Amino acid sequence: MKRFLSIVMATVLFSSLAAWGSSAKEEATESAEAHSDVLVAYFSATGTTKGVAEKIASVTGGDLYEILAAEPYTSDDLNYNDSSSRSTSEQNDKNVRPEIGSEDISLEGYTTVYLGYPIWWGEEPRILDTFVEKYSFEGITVIPFCTSGGSGVGRSGSNMEELAGTGTWLDGERFSGNVSEEDLKDWIEGLK
Repeated sequence: MKRFLSIVMATVLFSSLAAWGSSAKEEATESAEAHSDVLVAYFSATGTTKGVAEKIASVTGGDLYEILAAEPYTSDDLNYNDSSSRSTSEQNDKNVRPEIGSEDISLEGYTTVYLGYPIWWGEEPRILDTFVEKYSFEGITVIPFCTSGGSGVGRSGSNMEELAGTGTWLDGERFSGNVSEEDLKDWIEGLK
């Protein structure tokens, strides 16, 4: 009798695990296929732009993608008072293209891309140039947004539009790190 009960229990347990595994695979496949048509891609050296990007993703229901530098920026690299710092050197050479360390992303299925970055010396960081030259934005509306303590968006959006060569680019907007979701929602609704 014990042997019979053991066989029955093992059969029930195996059946339950098999059904759960199949269900989990189906859910993962559906989740991967059912991504939003909005992507919020961003580069954030200090976390400020990341916070704004997360709020935009929350308001839009968009997917988040972080553009990571293959060689992360240190505080010394970001020292704006040092004329030989990495960020200063990169911004002084429009041909520099820092390597992206993030996994590649497919833009297939996205109709809108919010593209976020900090403003460095009145422009987008050169790693954004690497990103927009790498991907095709054909059929995609690209909406730049930047973070800065005081500088405006400047020519950053038009610089990237020219480098990308594809997509419909809207005018960008600058935000402080403490922008509210309500303010972002108003901005996004005003784009329509």
